[in-house]
Amino acid sequence: MARRPGRRILVALAVVLLVAGLALTAVCGLQRQLIYFPDATDVAPAAEALPGARDVTLRTSDGLELGAWYLPADAAGDTGMAVLMAPGNGGNRAGRTGLARHLSDRGLNVLMVDYRGYGGNPGSPTEKGLAADADAAVRALTDLGHPLDRTIFFGESLGTGVVAGLQQRHRPAGIVLRSPFTELADVGSHHYRWLPVRTLLRDRFPVLDPLAASNVPLTVIYGDRDSVVPSELSARVADGVPSLVERVVLRGADHNDAVMFGSRVAEAVERLAREVG
Repeated sequence: MARRPGRRILVALAVVLLVAGLALTAVCGLQRQLIYFPDATDVAPAAEALPGARDVTLRTSDGLELGAWYLPADAAGDTGMAVLMAPGNGGNRAGRTGLARHLSDRGLNVLMVDYRGYGGNPGSPTEKGLAADADAAVRALTDLGHPLDRTIFFGESLGTGVVAGLQQRHRPAGIVLRSPFTELADVGSHHYRWLPVRTLLRDRFPVLDPLAASNVPLTVIYGDRDSVVPSELSARVADGVPSLVERVVLRGADHNDAVMFGSRVAEAVERLAREVG
């Protein structure tokens, strides 16, 4: 009889561990649904959504054909520089036409990328898959007449992880990071403090480490009220890269505020393009 309470405690502990194990297994299996939020809706033809733009097909090394839009620079002020736009984890290219127009008006040729699973594209997003999509975008820009030494990689949020890896394989003229994080696990640990994020996370997207070893000229832009990527993570990236050209802090700005897709961001891209062009 004296042993029963102990047995009950052991049984209760076993049940708790089983439930916790099942919860962690579920989170591990569903983690990509917590990372990627694609708008998979088919987008309109480029010229309808963004006058002057045209549709481009990106062909990936694993056999996918992805839709993208190319917007040439305003003819009167064409700098001969191009911008490869690697977006964040939500929406699709239809939601980024305003920024593309701002860049074009400043003499920059713009390739608006949508990853696999976004904007009517086939496939499902993963870190490896997005890397292949970015490689395909570089090839497309080259085919359009824009060599790497005349190209700026622009990464937004999750896209900062994409371009941090991309610049290791293809060296651009410059890089602009909007709302960067040090690595994705740091963002996950901030939002899910009760989970062992670093153990569970499959898609890592390091930013600071690959860029700390790079000498590509770089601009970092972030809002100081960011509720998605903590501003201190963006500040750590700016502090840790040896080739920082400019740090732009948008006061009072949250992650998806209009200013983060507006003229001030485009002006920072233009400044770096003229610095390295």
